[in-house]
Amino acid sequence: MLDQWLYDLFMTGTDRGADFLQLSRAAAPVRGLTSWLAGAVRAAIMDGRLPAGTSLPATRLLAGDLGISRGVVVEAYQRLADEGLVSGRPGTGTRVSGLSPRPVRPSNNPPPPGRAGATVLPQPWRARAELDLSPGVPDLSGFPRAAWLRAERSVLDQASVAELGYGDPSGSQWLRRELAGWLARTRGLRAAADDIIVVSGVAQALALLAQCLNARGITRIAVEDPGSLGSRDQLAHWGLATVPVPVDEQGLTVGNLAGRDVRAALLTPAHQFPTGVVLAPGRRRELLDWAVAADAVIIEDDYDAEYRYDRAPVPALQAAAPGHVAYAGTTSKTLAPGMRLGWLIPPGRLHADLVAAKHAADLGSPALPQLALARLIATGELEHHIRLVRKRQRARRDALLGALRVLLPEARVQGVPAGLHLLITFPALGLDDTELAERIHRAGVLVHPLSWHRQLPGAPGLVLGYAAHTPDQLREAARRIARALRG
Repeated sequence: MLDQWLYDLFMTGTDRGADFLQLSRAAAPVRGLTSWLAGAVRAAIMDGRLPAGTSLPATRLLAGDLGISRGVVVEAYQRLADEGLVSGRPGTGTRVSGLSPRPVRPSNNPPPPGRAGATVLPQPWRARAELDLSPGVPDLSGFPRAAWLRAERSVLDQASVAELGYGDPSGSQWLRRELAGWLARTRGLRAAADDIIVVSGVAQALALLAQCLNARGITRIAVEDPGSLGSRDQLAHWGLATVPVPVDEQGLTVGNLAGRDVRAALLTPAHQFPTGVVLAPGRRRELLDWAVAADAVIIEDDYDAEYRYDRAPVPALQAAAPGHVAYAGTTSKTLAPGMRLGWLIPPGRLHADLVAAKHAADLGSPALPQLALARLIATGELEHHIRLVRKRQRARRDALLGALRVLLPEARVQGVPAGLHLLITFPALGLDDTELAERIHRAGVLVHPLSWHRQLPGAPGLVLGYAAHTPDQLREAARRIARALRG
């Protein structure tokens, strides 16, 4: 019987275990059975009563014991799977995936986020946040496991002995050829396979470029403000001093580059992090004119250009000035950060030095993931996957945006048409956004204060990532944020 199963499964010597014995049809709401059931199991996972590896009841059994439709149980399990809390395969049933433990940093250390669109480093309170809205965290439950497995099987069957060796430090020739065609179609890039260097992500691209620029006597680089703290930290680690340049509604204020003694600039022009603005056409021309006049290098971080909802795609800067733009992209948002796959298309004069730096760093990227990615591009499965994820992310964006507009009408919401995060600012309120983020965290929601991403003074705000959560979770997060703001 269900009551006995629940007792055996949930009783852990705490008073809270007994609460789960109320999981019965009589105690269920008249409406919202799916949310009720998913919420009960989710709560048990979050507080440890359902540890990783625990088997959940078969959907037919649980539906029969509760006297509800099997479809309700299937949908509840699917929601939990979408959140990465459970997993199931034919013949093995559904099991709890559990929560990944994260190291806890001392609370007196500042909590630096990652590179633009990258997973943040561990926060002092991160492991206890029920809803993590860190920007740039993709929907890892949507990773195309079946397609990737087919690709790996295919390339393992066909890969030559040479392809499994050390190979070219620039990367697999097949992958670079497929990337050249795909980036030309989707981002308007002008690059041949031999122009591309396969890297382990944009973070490595920044590291290699920083070393190369330093070797040429370039020790200062302009960065957007607000802009990614993680990117600034990466550049600073490799010896480049970051010079903040303000961002407004048209993107980087290029006029402020004059007289700053910089010959390099890092931008996110297609979807600026974190404001979400697009670099305006006039600013693009002005920026490229500056690069030519100063013989400067522009680093174009195209970190989440695949996700656009309410506007046409914005062509990459690289196509307009390949001799002055180093274009960097990644699969971290389209597939998963753990794949550690990205690409760098530098100006020709930097190419050889960057390949040498890549070789010195790690001899080259892993062979099998490169070949599998090449096959996904060649078969069209990568683009199919991106279309599916884009549709899902639009629904999540709409859920969070709609809730914020109702619950926080005084806030200004930016970054709506594209990307995987929103920025809300409070121009009329005298708030400390770091204190506000801590208050929101005490309500169970993790967000970034905008001040983390500033070097210059500016309005307080919050950066909210929505890719990793369901619409219901995002609406709940918005309710908690609103309560914390008014508390």
